[in-house]
Amino acid sequence: MPASRTSFREALARRTLVLDGATGTELERRGVPAPLPLWSAGALITHPHIVEAIHRDYVAAGADIVVANTFRTNLRTLRAAGRAEQGEALNRLAVELARRAVSPSSEDHRLETGATGSQVWIAASVAPVEDCYHPERVPDEPTLQSEHAQMMEWLKAADADLIWIETMNTVREARAAAQAAAAVGLPFAVSFVVQESGDLLSGEALENAVAAVEPFDPLAVGVNCIPPRAVAEVLRRLRRSTARPLLAYAHIGNPEPIRGWTYSQDLPPAEYADCARRWLDEGASIVGGCCGTTPAHIRALAKCVRQVEGTR
Repeated sequence: MPASRTSFREALARRTLVLDGATGTELERRGVPAPLPLWSAGALITHPHIVEAIHRDYVAAGADIVVANTFRTNLRTLRAAGRAEQGEALNRLAVELARRAVSPSSEDHRLETGATGSQVWIAASVAPVEDCYHPERVPDEPTLQSEHAQMMEWLKAADADLIWIETMNTVREARAAAQAAAAVGLPFAVSFVVQESGDLLSGEALENAVAAVEPFDPLAVGVNCIPPRAVAEVLRRLRRSTARPLLAYAHIGNPEPIRGWTYSQDLPPAEYADCARRWLDEGASIVGGCCGTTPAHIRALAKCVRQVEGTR
């Protein structure tokens, strides 16, 4: 068993881990252009120093897991941008920037919050190959298997600690990504995006999605990119379908509801942390922030986690 998997499981058994917050919307908040198709990945080419600074700010805020900027460095996106030949290099750079940000030489990176963990893990994001909010655009099985296999090969070469499969909107893509990660021996977590009913955006049952990835031994399963006040109910449903550690991170500040929702939320850091306290009550072992969240949100979240753990 890889050391990163063993240590991550051991850490989860001991305490709640804090995931970082958004990268794409944080780049935009800091004035970095993020046009499609590359979106956040474009900053690896044009503003790598800001990508690294964002990672460093999340570690300073108390993150135990930093997600490298690989959300849009998959083969399909790079082909659309005319940069497919840079796939391995860009994924390696994304992981390297995150690694630099959490290195012991990074200036006082955990002193601000006094976070209890001594290790910060570098996760590599794996998104749907086409679009997070359009399950009807998910390609066929052979294409999914081929493109996710390529992404995993790049991420293995980049030497990430673990794989962060996120915003999965169909059962078959979640399964393909999990299978690809397992095939190259990379430890991974899986997070789904659901509609207001609690089912995947595809309309498939959340329980079926969990069952599809379970055979590949995920470190944790969970939900992301939904309004904060909706997360606790989904976690209750997840807990009924799996004994694995649960993870949760919410989307805030969207001007319009994301697909499958009739409302959106924009919460300041303290209110976001109050919502996350309910996630912890529902058994979440990993909590963080999705689109719209900032280092201030993660700082408030880390403080909340320490307070809750101090009462246990």
